[in-house]
Amino acid sequence: MRISTSMAAGIAMVIASPVAQAAEAGDQASGAFTLGQIIVTAPRPEDLTINGSALSAEAIYTFNRNTLDEAVNLMPGVSSSNSGGSRNERLIFVRGFDRFQVPLSLDGIRVYLPADNRLDFGRFLTPDIAEIQIAKSYASVLDGPGAMGGAINLVTRKPTKEIEGEARGTLNLDSDADYGGYNVFALLGTKQELWYAQASYTRNVVDHWDLPGGYDPVPGSAENGGARDFSDTRDWRVNAKIGFTPNATDEYAISYTRQEGSKNAPLHITDPISTPLPAGAPNPRFWSWPYWNIENIYFLSTTALDDKATIKTRAYRNRFDNLLRSFDTAAQTTQTLGRAFNSYYADEAWGGSAQLDVDLSDAYRFSLTTHYRRDKHVEWQQSFRTAAPLTYTEPKQTTVEDTYSIAAENRFMLSPALTLTAGVSYDWRDTQKAEEFTGVVGLSSATFFRYPVKNVDAFNAQGRVDWTPGADTTIHASVSSRARFPTIFERFSTQFGNAASNPGLSPERATNFELGGSRQFGPARLEGALFYSLISDAIVSVRPDNFPANTSQRRNLGSADYYGVELALSAQLTPSVEFGANYTYTHRSFDIGADPQVTANAPIFRLTDVPSHKGFVYLSWAPIDQLKIVPNVDVASDRTTLDTYNIAAPSVTRYYRTGSYAIANIRVDFAVTEGIDIGVGACNLFNDYYVLSDGFPEQGRSFFASLRARY
Repeated sequence: MRISTSMAAGIAMVIASPVAQAAEAGDQASGAFTLGQIIVTAPRPEDLTINGSALSAEAIYTFNRNTLDEAVNLMPGVSSSNSGGSRNERLIFVRGFDRFQVPLSLDGIRVYLPADNRLDFGRFLTPDIAEIQIAKSYASVLDGPGAMGGAINLVTRKPTKEIEGEARGTLNLDSDADYGGYNVFALLGTKQELWYAQASYTRNVVDHWDLPGGYDPVPGSAENGGARDFSDTRDWRVNAKIGFTPNATDEYAISYTRQEGSKNAPLHITDPISTPLPAGAPNPRFWSWPYWNIENIYFLSTTALDDKATIKTRAYRNRFDNLLRSFDTAAQTTQTLGRAFNSYYADEAWGGSAQLDVDLSDAYRFSLTTHYRRDKHVEWQQSFRTAAPLTYTEPKQTTVEDTYSIAAENRFMLSPALTLTAGVSYDWRDTQKAEEFTGVVGLSSATFFRYPVKNVDAFNAQGRVDWTPGADTTIHASVSSRARFPTIFERFSTQFGNAASNPGLSPERATNFELGGSRQFGPARLEGALFYSLISDAIVSVRPDNFPANTSQRRNLGSADYYGVELALSAQLTPSVEFGANYTYTHRSFDIGADPQVTANAPIFRLTDVPSHKGFVYLSWAPIDQLKIVPNVDVASDRTTLDTYNIAAPSVTRYYRTGSYAIANIRVDFAVTEGIDIGVGACNLFNDYYVLSDGFPEQGRSFFASLRARY
């Protein structure tokens, strides 16, 4: 084991907060799979209430948020966006931190793509989720490595009754009320005295969606308006679990989850499709994903060793299989040109964790945990040429890495109203091998080789103090310094010959500070937080002076400051009227730093995709017991985006601001019987036009009709 020679400034003093423990009765009522929860530091909400740490299944359903990116956009401090470009992936940012810096887990088991971790959050469905947990700034070291800016966890459901079932279906219509797709969900489970079992299935089909009425087609471009070309997607997920509960304290469960997806990628609205292309215009990328599949099987347990000590374990095997196809033309029927290819990923991971919690006294708890994970990434590509050989397939290239973590946390109750928690961890990663192939199979220039590898490690420390001066008031302060390791892509990818590898790329780090609290004012609850993050050794792509003009390299060169405020308000105004609202202000600034090899050629770099101001407001009105009407509004200011190709000036790359919106939505539900209800609604009610990423407008008006039956 190696010991790091340095630690980030400010880690020496560590204060921490207690782990927020949800009441056991509340967990049972919500149907959340408690073995799969991570540590969050706020009460879990019920019904429609939205706070900064968790989102309930009822809120997800009521606001018709069927994918993860749509759902978390309801919460303060979290914003969703679109990656744009030929990948056209849905993104999530937590207080400005992106998908590389905020791990995603399913029942506490991390979903990680070792090649590049370019998770498309639009592929993760929510109907079978009991709650979404988000830890921001302070993500406990006990939950594993990599949570530099926070953590997201999807908690699946668990049966709470002897016989439990649910079925629902939603029909989606476009702005002209034509068929746009559907969503279905079914669940069946049973809870017995000593065991439980459950299975669920959800499927989401997007046939197409319509561009807003304000879209004006660009002459000669790939998009003519109306139904968005190549906007179709298909996703489904199954989850099954069986658990054994021999007594009141112990639980053992095996779960299996598989999700499969396929998608197309809409083109940039100014991509030219004429032949020949305008001078300087990039070749449009006609990409599709025939499959994007994830499979998890995992064992979770908690065992009380005695009345003072508990051990929790997790063991898992994950698989990820992905095919990206590139075609000659938008027809997606031929692959003969040099830009056409089939790129295959086949990844596997094995790992587990063990955590020991010991109550050394009534006021002192000590926790110790270890994590291990092995990632095996295999990739190969079938390529096409206009010269012999016309087609060839690369040999498979394999990268293998082991990641370890050991963490300890101490919780001290200094008084009934004051608690202090301090945590530290040490993470390290051993890269066993990293293979690469270049050139054309069958030609003398073809080369199969191994990159030199470098192992890395990082210390992390954090803490939080909580003060509860009264039953209606909580105040907390925290500091957390966390690192994350760079991906295979960041260290080794040559990006189709446009980048140089950097096996020695070091971890980047964020030191996060937060001051927050909550207050109950009769029927109203207000919570808020001030946050500040200092990012050091930030990983950025630059062009060193001695590199060719079209070649970049990723280096630990930048630093950044993120800061802002979150506010959330919920109130039961009358027995039939509930009101809720939240607001987030986020400021991000970036300094690319200095490097003796990078001077005038360093690109102008700006942070993109996160709005400065964001909010959500809803009103739930039940004029009669059977009827509920829920108007709601999503609001966001503009955000920075990157224009990589301008038809009028193809040589110009520029940053600009786009994406402000105020989108009105509404849902109306009627309870036909106690267990059956129907609902109708509309999203983007006024068909507003807005763009989050350059060249990729968001969906226009749509309608839906739902039927839900519960037993």
